[in-house]
Amino acid sequence: MYEVHIDLVCELTLSTHAQVDNLFMKSAEVISGIQKIFDLGPEHLSQLRALESLCFEYYWTEEQFRLGLEKKAFFVLGYEEQGMLVGYLAYSVVLDEMEVLNLGVHPEFRRKGIGRALMLDLMQRCREMNVKRGLLDVKESNAPAIGLYESLGFVQVGVRKNYYPDTREDALLYDLDF
Repeated sequence: MYEVHIDLVCELTLSTHAQVDNLFMKSAEVISGIQKIFDLGPEHLSQLRALESLCFEYYWTEEQFRLGLEKKAFFVLGYEEQGMLVGYLAYSVVLDEMEVLNLGVHPEFRRKGIGRALMLDLMQRCREMNVKRGLLDVKESNAPAIGLYESLGFVQVGVRKNYYPDTREDALLYDLDF
């Protein structure tokens, strides 16, 4: 479990990996108190599902989460504030590639640096595991997420037409070389 103390305001413009190292644990906005980033497991399913249903209209089932976590097909980081799960990031790692599967933040806690903190934590873990490449997709209408990913150094490399089942929106494909 990691404790994140976020106590300064910064603007993130990424051009080198050293900047990510220096900015790990920093946020785009000041958040007071102690936040914890930790690995979620099957014992967190009810909290995770409740949070996901607040974040998305189209969301994973409990069985999908349970099977994925139990079989270690993917991993989930949780962000806890004041004893409440308010953010999560699901990802997979295959050989030297990582893929962000889902990033969700409770609607009342958005735009406070939680998504950035989760992404920076994951990026640090990837460097420690010698992951070479990060991948993700994002709805073309999700401007806040696109801004976050691009500020972290992800570069758009493609488009998947009509990818999302809930809106039939295109998915923008992003790539990052670690």
